[in-house]
Amino acid sequence: MSRYEIRAGMSLAAIFALRMLGLFLILPIFAIHAKTLPDGGNATLVGLAMGIYGLTQAFCQIPLGMASDKFGRKPVIIFGLLLFAVGAVIAAMSHTVMGILIGRAVQGA
Repeated sequence: MSRYEIRAGMSLAAIFALRMLGLFLILPIFAIHAKTLPDGGNATLVGLAMGIYGLTQAFCQIPLGMASDKFGRKPVIIFGLLLFAVGAVIAAMSHTVMGILIGRAVQGA
């Protein structure tokens, strides 16, 4: 492999690692933190907020794959990373479980 290929591979690996860290870092403490939020007593809503990421990701994989074929890989990857960042900001700024749920849904898209 050339230096360029190694650098590109390491860059993609770092982006993926940061994305996974941002996704799963919240899981161990979210149920505890949710109890301090106004609607955090609803266990169904808390569970949905934890799982909505995977649900929206499952629904968006085929359409975004088709968009990737049409527009190219790089623009769709950049769009996905921007959506993930927007969802992270929404979830981080939210003071309710519903707001966190919306942010995580945007992250999964």
